[in-house]
Amino acid sequence: MDDQICMVILLVLVFFLSLYYSLQIIITQRKKHDGGVLVVETPGTTGWPIVGESLEFIRTNLKGVPEKFFSDRVRKYSSEVFKTSLLGVPVTVLSGAAGNKFLFSNEYKLVKIWWPPSIRKIIPTSEDAFLPSDPSQSKNLRSKLYPLILKPDILQKYVGVMDSLAIKHFDTHWDNKEEVIVYPLIKIYNFSLACWLFLSIDDQARVDELLKPFNVVIGGILTIPIDLPGTPLNCAIKASKVIRKEFTKIIERRMEQMQLFKEDVEKKMENYSSPSSSDPVLIQPPIQDMLSQMILSSCEINYDEGDQGSYTRHAVTRCPPPGLNGLVLLKSINACSWMMLIQNKIANSKAPGELLNLEDIHKMKYSWNVVCEVLRLAPPLQGAFTQALTDFTYAGYFIPKGCKLYWSAISTHKNPEYFPDPEKFDPSRFQGKGPAPYTFVAFGGGPGMCPGRGYARIQMLIFMHHVMRRYKWEKLLPGDEKIKINPFPLPAKGLPIRLQPRTA
Repeated sequence: MDDQICMVILLVLVFFLSLYYSLQIIITQRKKHDGGVLVVETPGTTGWPIVGESLEFIRTNLKGVPEKFFSDRVRKYSSEVFKTSLLGVPVTVLSGAAGNKFLFSNEYKLVKIWWPPSIRKIIPTSEDAFLPSDPSQSKNLRSKLYPLILKPDILQKYVGVMDSLAIKHFDTHWDNKEEVIVYPLIKIYNFSLACWLFLSIDDQARVDELLKPFNVVIGGILTIPIDLPGTPLNCAIKASKVIRKEFTKIIERRMEQMQLFKEDVEKKMENYSSPSSSDPVLIQPPIQDMLSQMILSSCEINYDEGDQGSYTRHAVTRCPPPGLNGLVLLKSINACSWMMLIQNKIANSKAPGELLNLEDIHKMKYSWNVVCEVLRLAPPLQGAFTQALTDFTYAGYFIPKGCKLYWSAISTHKNPEYFPDPEKFDPSRFQGKGPAPYTFVAFGGGPGMCPGRGYARIQMLIFMHHVMRRYKWEKLLPGDEKIKINPFPLPAKGLPIRLQPRTA
């Protein structure tokens, strides 16, 4: 009898212990928030120590299928919100148009822009320059620089200059060539143009010398965050120091010129007055990084949308790459006839020797649809990080203050819910009203939308105008050349093509 009583007590004890631990498991998956409302914890895993899920993230990018990393996890967790670890940082991913809308509309309210430590090592003052604790300081700093170079009324004065530089580029690097490899040529073109417009450097030898460390920096962005001698990150950090040292010299010379002549910047950028001693923003270290990032943007991301300048998230991953111009060239083969009609009409309206102007750019609407469709398939900005400024909930999930968040452009761009038959190249998606809000986010969104959109739009359309007017071309490699992301989209073989001059 005693044994039976003991057995019953033991069974009851086991039952209650099991119940207790089951409840504990449920409770640990929930957090109290907003006066005791239970909120489900974000599903997902942070992967391996230190590296997290970075290896898989990088692998899918290098294979040219970055969307797979996100779509696999959305399916696995049955949620567009999941946790992971990227570039050494635990993050919560908000996928889809709803996630984009939430983050963009709450920038400086619930979240602020944030970059992983590995990127801040490459550009040490980027945290101070772009992410001050007071968001108004960040806006003020951007307003000191970006409007000078990227506001619409100044951009329109650049069109003729950009056109003349494009003509010079094609005369030098493309004409009288039977075959060319597009990617390295476009990199030279983009970087040379940015150096001339932003830094007044027109010496090609000096431009080529500056391009070398920029290439190293670009190669160190999407890597495992291990800073040891010889690693891509370590090499990028060293190259960044070389760039900042060179930019310091450029800035010091520019300030001397401004003090002596007060003409240099005024000729290139109207409405600018030389800074006073009480306004040191143009000579402080953050400006070196902003210039570095703007040139890096133009070197590695060449796409831009409207006329108005805004800001996509940070120049390090935000304005247009040579690989993108190459992809536009590749895809425009399928849209050549209609584009040629427009480009010929524009060219025939010009007097001999007359350069393109902003009105001509506005006429290239279909060409811009082609560019946007390329940007949808291969966005130069793959995504960006933010940081929670306070506790909040999203879609029933608890997001604590300080939590790092990530949004992905490609996860919406390749989503059949937003873009039917997403792998199909179809510029008509951008006719009329175009895609639904927050589904096409190649330039980011909200207060952090790319400030260089107008610049990139002009640059790319001028490039397309001359390519289409000057040449017929065909791919030298069979099939579709693989597009890899590192950290921007680029053809794996550089896009070799055969050229044939067009007859007038």
